[in-house]
Amino acid sequence: MTSLSAFLPNPNPNLNLLHSHNFSLSSVPSWKHKSTPSKSPFSVSCSSSSHTYDVVIVGAGVIGLTIARHFLLSSDLSVAIVDKAIPCSGATGAGQGHLWMINKTPGTATWDLAWRSHQLWTTLAQSLEEQGLDPTVELGWKKSGSLLIGRSDAESDMLKERVKQLCETGLNAEYLSSSDLLKEEPDLLVDQNSAAAFLPVDCQLDAHRTVEYIEKANRNFASEGRYVEFYNDPVKCFIRSDGNGEVKAVQTFKNTLHSKKAVIVAAGCWTGGLIQDLFKNWGMELHVPVRPRKGHLLVLQNFNFLALNHGVMEADYLSHPTISGLESSDCEKDLSVSMVASVDTAGNLLLGSSREFVGFNTDLDKSVVSYMWRRVGEFFPKLKTISLSDLNASTKVRIGLRPYMPDGKPVIGPVPGLSNVYLAAGHEGSGLSLALGTAEMIVEMVLGHQGKVDTTSFAVQQALVKI
Repeated sequence: MTSLSAFLPNPNPNLNLLHSHNFSLSSVPSWKHKSTPSKSPFSVSCSSSSHTYDVVIVGAGVIGLTIARHFLLSSDLSVAIVDKAIPCSGATGAGQGHLWMINKTPGTATWDLAWRSHQLWTTLAQSLEEQGLDPTVELGWKKSGSLLIGRSDAESDMLKERVKQLCETGLNAEYLSSSDLLKEEPDLLVDQNSAAAFLPVDCQLDAHRTVEYIEKANRNFASEGRYVEFYNDPVKCFIRSDGNGEVKAVQTFKNTLHSKKAVIVAAGCWTGGLIQDLFKNWGMELHVPVRPRKGHLLVLQNFNFLALNHGVMEADYLSHPTISGLESSDCEKDLSVSMVASVDTAGNLLLGSSREFVGFNTDLDKSVVSYMWRRVGEFFPKLKTISLSDLNASTKVRIGLRPYMPDGKPVIGPVPGLSNVYLAAGHEGSGLSLALGTAEMIVEMVLGHQGKVDTTSFAVQQALVKI
């Protein structure tokens, strides 16, 4: 388990933040990151100052920000959000922005949470239109539909079963034969064994635009004294009450943030180490097995060479089979690479994706990126005629750390023995797609309201490692 230092300032700024690289086969490019925003009325960073709020949220990724949003919209509580960095500097900013149900399994707890969240995202997009705003501009919203591609008889049978399950939930899913698939995606390599499950309802958004919109909406409550951001202010410790033992404040390097109602930890893959180290000082053992799972994503800016009408994902994405034989790979990394392709509203071609366990290392691995490019070329022959080295100026590589949980489910709920502390972490690659449902679930828990989704499977007790 990671130590507290993984959440606190580190002398190596490359360790904890999102990378955005220009890709080169000949050299490892320099690291760039989003610049620190200037101080604003919404950000307080007074040295050694003390503040009191109803709710304090640790973590300003899409999970933390949407939790703040839901509190502000559905209650009169005041909210402070704190982070060691700034939004979109971690997993949120590194993803493809898919709001897909095609890769979710009906009947599971995660399905219910994903579908509820999908409905909430769709409602948000519709409400923007009703206000005369364009969700494409505000959120990078795009209703592209998704295709899950199979290339063998076994995969075709699996796709037929998935389409049946999706239709039984009320979704208008379709099974596409090879000829139907070729009509939908002419640039895709299609042979007689090819087939696909098609889900027209699937959407995508742009994480940076979406986060900017959510921040702007949250800041509307700042004038009422109900919302404050504490960015670039790492958590130092939690402070417990002498009376009832609950956490009464979050101590950062610059501020003491007192909480009257709830402290919510939504710190992504740093959640487990943060909780373990902070609570260890109180003689408590709490091991939440969330781990960082590194991912590379290729971004080809304004790339018009390949026609892509829908979001596309290969069937192997569902199981993430481990690969070997790469120069930088080893058995402990469990490296997997699966083809996922989509075009965002800015016209960028997004190609993924890789998954591997390398701790908190976010360095560019050229061998992984090259393998990803070759894998995508197996599905889109046009790309085989191009070398990545020829695309240096227009190609970026996003690298982020997905918060992985062994059972594939996020942990959402109160911490045993600390009734006013809640966790919302472990969403791995589905943070954006599960965000609004997670936010609703946490807020309903804190307010004591009846939930829309059964919370049992996400309880903290279910996730704890036995010691």
